[in-house]
Amino acid sequence: MNLVTMTGEPWADYGLIDSGHGRKLERYGRFRFIRPEPQAMWAPASDNWDADAEFIPGSDEEGGGRWQFSRQVPREGWPLSWREVKFTAQNTPFRHLGFFPDMAPVWDWMRGRIAGMDAPECMNLFGYTGVGTLALAAAGAKVTHVDASKKSVAEGKANAVLSGLSDKPTRWMIDDAGKFVAREIRRGRRYDGIILDPPKWGRGPNGEVWKLEEGLPGLVADCRQLLDAESRFLFLTVYAVRMSALAIGELVRQHFADLGGTVEAGELTVREEARGLMLPTAIFARWSR
Repeated sequence: MNLVTMTGEPWADYGLIDSGHGRKLERYGRFRFIRPEPQAMWAPASDNWDADAEFIPGSDEEGGGRWQFSRQVPREGWPLSWREVKFTAQNTPFRHLGFFPDMAPVWDWMRGRIAGMDAPECMNLFGYTGVGTLALAAAGAKVTHVDASKKSVAEGKANAVLSGLSDKPTRWMIDDAGKFVAREIRRGRRYDGIILDPPKWGRGPNGEVWKLEEGLPGLVADCRQLLDAESRFLFLTVYAVRMSALAIGELVRQHFADLGGTVEAGELTVREEARGLMLPTAIFARWSR
């Protein structure tokens, strides 16, 4: 199994400007924000950070906190773009901005796996606001987007309209990821690619409880049943959990050994604009043919 690093480079509407002393300074379009970042253990390039708002974490371990604004920022959000995809960024109560910019190299990687295929079918589990879904749809894929949150799915559909992609053959499903995958297996469905970005903890639309360490092995095994000898990829990301890339890489390797192809694991990072250093953000494992 190969160990690799996937690094997100700055683009017009996003960049990691500076990082250090447990925080990071980022630009999202015309606005700048400071957010907590435990991995940034080094000193920042500059001590003078000018930002429109800063997220002040709470004392609990569940990610609580609040935004402290120094200037006016549209509370309803503002439009950003990545390649052909347009979407709304917004200051959420969960410290992020409504999408995960470190996933940009993953979007490119998935598009590369399906390049040249005729209407490949892909699934985005825990799809959130749909930027990854729309990145695949813009590349010609039929995408099944699954998320337990009605609000997130509604935001995904709104982003599709904003991108001019609402006419693409995308299924927007409000459902528990595990239950949906199990039903797809019973239906005899298959996919060319699957991306799953599970949270550490969550609830399904009917109160189903998701705990990553308990649910992940079974979910990966079930996803394997939806892929076959003609499929192209599975991509798994894990955030905010004490877990090794080697561990999730071995999980994927065991379940996909019979399909051949390549299994790789490693870290997602974002390149800082100030000095070019790489800030690690998540671990991943991926299978591809």
